[in-house]
Amino acid sequence: MKQLQHILLLFSLGLVLTQCQSKPDGMTTEQLYAEFRQPSSEYRPFVRWWWNGDKVEANELVRELRLLKEAGIGGVEINPIAFPSYCDSLGKPSLQWLSPEWIEMLKVCFDEADSLDMTCDLLVGSGWPFGGEFLHEDERAQIVVNYAEPVTGPTTLTIIKDSICAKAMPKVSSPYKGNTKELMLLRLYPNPATHVNDGINILATDSVFNIDIPEGQYTLAALVKINGFLEVINGAPGAAGPVLDHFNKEAVEKYLNNMSGKIEAQIGPLKGRIRALFTDSMELEGANWTSDMAEEFQKRYGYDITDYLPFILFKIGSMGSALNYDPVVPVTTDFQKEIQRARYDFEDFKAQLMNERFTETYINWCHSLGVKARAQAYGRGFYPLENAMGYDIPEGESWTTNWLRHKPGEEMSEADYRRGRAYTMVNKFVSSAAHLAGNRTVSCEEMTNTYTVFNMGLDQLKLGGDQSAMSGVTHSVFHGFNYSPNLEAPFPGWVRYGAFYSERNNWWPYFHLYNDYKARLSYALQHGTYYADIAILNPENDMWSTIGMQNEPFPNTTRAPYKTMIWEAINKCGGGVDYVSENIINQSIIKKGNLCFNQRKYNTLMLIDVESLHPKTAEQLLKFVETGGKIVCIDTIPYQSLGMPGNHQKNDSIVKATMGKMMQHKEQFVFIEPPKEGFIAWYDSLMHAENLPHYLDIESPDPFVMQNRYTTDDGSEMILLSNSHRYHAHQTKITFHKELTHKRQAQIWDMQTGERYILPLADDGSYTFDLGPVESVLVVFEKTNKNINLPSWQPLHSIIKGMPAKDLSNDWDISLCHSLLKDTINAHFDTLFDLKDSETYQHFCGTIIYRKIIHFDKDVARNVSTILDLGLVEGISEVIVNGQPAGVRYYGRRLYDLSPFLAEGQNDLEIRVITTMGNYLKTLNREENLTTWLYVNHPKRDQPLQPMGIIGPVKLFKTVITSPEGTIPH
Repeated sequence: MKQLQHILLLFSLGLVLTQCQSKPDGMTTEQLYAEFRQPSSEYRPFVRWWWNGDKVEANELVRELRLLKEAGIGGVEINPIAFPSYCDSLGKPSLQWLSPEWIEMLKVCFDEADSLDMTCDLLVGSGWPFGGEFLHEDERAQIVVNYAEPVTGPTTLTIIKDSICAKAMPKVSSPYKGNTKELMLLRLYPNPATHVNDGINILATDSVFNIDIPEGQYTLAALVKINGFLEVINGAPGAAGPVLDHFNKEAVEKYLNNMSGKIEAQIGPLKGRIRALFTDSMELEGANWTSDMAEEFQKRYGYDITDYLPFILFKIGSMGSALNYDPVVPVTTDFQKEIQRARYDFEDFKAQLMNERFTETYINWCHSLGVKARAQAYGRGFYPLENAMGYDIPEGESWTTNWLRHKPGEEMSEADYRRGRAYTMVNKFVSSAAHLAGNRTVSCEEMTNTYTVFNMGLDQLKLGGDQSAMSGVTHSVFHGFNYSPNLEAPFPGWVRYGAFYSERNNWWPYFHLYNDYKARLSYALQHGTYYADIAILNPENDMWSTIGMQNEPFPNTTRAPYKTMIWEAINKCGGGVDYVSENIINQSIIKKGNLCFNQRKYNTLMLIDVESLHPKTAEQLLKFVETGGKIVCIDTIPYQSLGMPGNHQKNDSIVKATMGKMMQHKEQFVFIEPPKEGFIAWYDSLMHAENLPHYLDIESPDPFVMQNRYTTDDGSEMILLSNSHRYHAHQTKITFHKELTHKRQAQIWDMQTGERYILPLADDGSYTFDLGPVESVLVVFEKTNKNINLPSWQPLHSIIKGMPAKDLSNDWDISLCHSLLKDTINAHFDTLFDLKDSETYQHFCGTIIYRKIIHFDKDVARNVSTILDLGLVEGISEVIVNGQPAGVRYYGRRLYDLSPFLAEGQNDLEIRVITTMGNYLKTLNREENLTTWLYVNHPKRDQPLQPMGIIGPVKLFKTVITSPEGTIPH
């Protein structure tokens, strides 16, 4: 029965693949480049647009859409959310979700967005996970939890049912006060229990009763069902209250149809008005039950799961995370193995039910309305790959919330997979799901910020955004833009979350530069197919067996936490990799040593700490090896089957015997222990020793330098290179394999400017890159019969390397123009320094203007160029020479070609540095500004002063350039 359910799931997945596949557009690379220069609005970043408290008005909605359009934003995700209690509401009323007045505001937005060539997505419900005050009791999320206490007999024990139910209630992050509790089961087990039927049932007929406990050590265990245990997090009026039961198909359909029905009845079809309906974070906090759960499990698995629940459930807290993984009821070692098999069956069953009753229902609803389905299709209770495959726009997350603690751009820890990374670990699952489904659009809730709201700069946004791209993201939805009547509301306005995307932010006038970059990046990536010939099978099933499902994307623990290091090492050593699952493997076709699924093809499969397999999976892997595929087992070799307690011996034997046959293929089967540290060097050695596939030879791999490969529809190849270190450059020789260079012209497509250049490769197909801090490079190998005449790529840093320079670090006239106090302080700096280190200036916020007179004897030679290098700059830097703008840099190297702007004799040099805002806001106490205090000075968010200004050294280079037309402001 169990295997049949897996087959049914695979057929279900197969049906949705045709719905979400990206259709080849037939464009040539030349046509792609023409649109790459100025991509259409659909490729531009979107913003999550919080309708704070739904206190929205038509004129302000229109104003904000126009503001976003001017800043280079391509679309909005309309996201109703509770009003932040710490903000001044200005007495404005809230509109009820789905009321005629609220729906009219939707129409205002749809009409204005259409006139601006912008796109709208619409959140389902409000807050997360969705629900509402109007849900009937049988439509609310349910959870079964256990309770246990040790008992020593002989004794008489008084049982108070209400007390047991109250003690069993988990400390979820957002409890619903109107929940109801039911004592499902009460049993007395010997300590330790040796079998599922060891317990003695206790009939709890009265609210208070006594039971006699015989002599010995026992555990009194209870199962308590809590209906409506969870409240919508930050739900706006009309969509707050209890969370929906996502395992209840009828309730899901009713909720969704109620939403679309009311909207369409008032303003007409949603088709053509919105791109997609969106489901936000599925933080169901351990919801694990619905009315027919036990009966449906019995049908599929042939045994009563209720008997096992006292053993397989852990004591949980916030987000459904286990407080510890000790058995609530002590058991013997042999019985523990049986419990783990039952736990796997229960976890697998929940994932099946979620897929069938929620995911498929939701996707079909979206498609019936003629709009796309977008979702963060993960959490506790989902297949991490398969659940995302049916969505038109699957979405991941990248975070800045713990930026100061996890330090993206400054470290790349191997001991803690979270440190140094803006992307969450779920992104690789989400992007792999999209690749398997043939879908090129991978969305991201990008740079989620509930912490460093006022200290986030554009360089950090770019750093995190580039890391997201390396995890497979191809389109960004910024987190986020707050609806705020800023013409009325005092600074900083209404702020729920986000990196203070606001016209009141100092860097807002320069925001469009980053959005232009992001648009070109997204356009390129969405017009290529991600390349991977290595697949990884992670130990998710073994994790489900031992510690259960985890709360993605923020698990409090995981199995084989080093698994992230494996895919990263493959990437950093020049290869491409996807995640797969047993479901995917079993649906794949084995052909000439390749695992073929849909349009994907893998010749190498890595199993990371996988102890257990379904027999069919083991047999499929043997076939893969026998036809020439390669398997690398890391940490362990599978030796047992999954699930089916009491009936697993036969399946265990099949798995063992099949793996034994596989291991006889010495050239195709590899077992290796993972390193304790140094994963890049470890993998580089393994890759060369075992001839594992890769398309780049990277002479000096680096933890911060990553790459992805994409293939266009006309056979051209794209390599995206990125250095995510915030302060350090990295130089390395990269040799591009002939599969990339053969009959193709190597080009650089500049994502900042839209220009392109020839990349002058050496005869062996190599080029030595010197990637600056937070620098990304798009290398395009255009398939062409005739080389295109383009200037050669010659970045400014390569021109000045090793050249003599004049130091300009001393004697600057300074004006500090405060953006909030609206005053200006003039000063003279003998030397450059970090303003945060000065008691006088450390709380500044605004624009620092550095002025100096420089003398220039104009050289008659046309090929002499004058390059300004500002050194280290904290903030956005804009250079003005003789009143003429010479360029803006917001990350990395601050190099400017001053040649077109200099005149003979004296020249006015002005450098403007735009700071972040947090340093000044730290001076405001709770009474002066509660909002900024919460995000800068609150004990849980207290942040140090941030660096500001030109730190230097500032140098001026006069150099001869060999190819002036190829010099780019880079």
